[in-house]
Amino acid sequence: MKKLLSLPFYIKLACILISIIAVVYIASVGQTIIVPFILGSLFALLLTPFATWMERKLRMPRILASLISLLLFFTLLTGIVVLLGSQMTNLKEDWPAFEKQVVAGLESFQDWIAATFNIDYSDQMEYVTDTLTKSVSRGTAILGVAILSMSSTFILLVFTFLYTFFILVYRRHIVRFLLLLNHSNHHNTVLDIVSQIQYVVKRYLIGLFLQMIIVATMTFIALTIIGVKYSLMLAIFTGFFNVLPYVGIFLSMLVISLITFATSSLLHVVFVLVALAVIHFIDSNFVVPKIVGSKVQVNSMVAMMAIFFGELLWGISGMFLAIPILAICKIVFDRVLELKPWGFLLGEEDDSEHFMELKKEICEEKNSVSRSNS
Repeated sequence: MKKLLSLPFYIKLACILISIIAVVYIASVGQTIIVPFILGSLFALLLTPFATWMERKLRMPRILASLISLLLFFTLLTGIVVLLGSQMTNLKEDWPAFEKQVVAGLESFQDWIAATFNIDYSDQMEYVTDTLTKSVSRGTAILGVAILSMSSTFILLVFTFLYTFFILVYRRHIVRFLLLLNHSNHHNTVLDIVSQIQYVVKRYLIGLFLQMIIVATMTFIALTIIGVKYSLMLAIFTGFFNVLPYVGIFLSMLVISLITFATSSLLHVVFVLVALAVIHFIDSNFVVPKIVGSKVQVNSMVAMMAIFFGELLWGISGMFLAIPILAICKIVFDRVLELKPWGFLLGEEDDSEHFMELKKEICEEKNSVSRSNS
């Protein structure tokens, strides 16, 4: 540690950049293994209190307690998916109406193009025919990508289930490994990091579930009042995708508007957009700061960058995992002296007391290193 603090700045910067490049490369190459492992770790942290309760109160073996808690959790998730699937199968009844609305909309759009740009119907149909021909020629490739995506999702679910189970079983073994990996003087810091990660991740995931329930409930009430069909399915869809900051609400607006347009009138679409905008305002200004924001103290700029970077690196999974990974990094950074400036960068701007304390600690450490070197 003393040698690290005495190195020139450009050497430290080079080491940091090389480490970041190595971590990003490993994360990109090992996506199939790393993504389900992180998901399994988060689910294991969430289920650890329940598994521990069954071990202590019900005297269950650790393997049985871990398996029961995991099965109950995935049964709940499967029930939600089945409920969505049953609602989506009913959507086929309105498919003819959807086609009729789309055809009417295309005809109106063609009339507008012809009146505005003086492009007759034959030229428009020729362009549409060429586009459809190209789309059909790429149909095989699109089908292959879809099949590959489904297989990747299945592999992700299987490995996430296995990782969650094994992390629950070997959770104490992993903590002991972390203790053996560090000097005995740092054992208290390691235990503090582990406990804080478990607390923050558990509270964050619980906060996300509460946010999903609140947003889904508000959406269900609003859609029911407006008179939109499949309000339960659309409400669950909105609550789930609302977990994605800044992106999920617009995706929900698009899907709900299309379904509302297919099953109702344009006026209902306007009402839906206004209702979702109001729900998003309530969620952003009241629900998130009180329920989710208090669990993860990360500033909005870094959170936005992490979400975009996660999407570029791991796709949709990266967007979901960006904030928990960022929160875990901040917990580690705040408890390691050399990394505390990075932890301060990830935090909120108005933390002046933490800044003065951090500045004092760094100055004291530099003074002690200077005295030891002299």
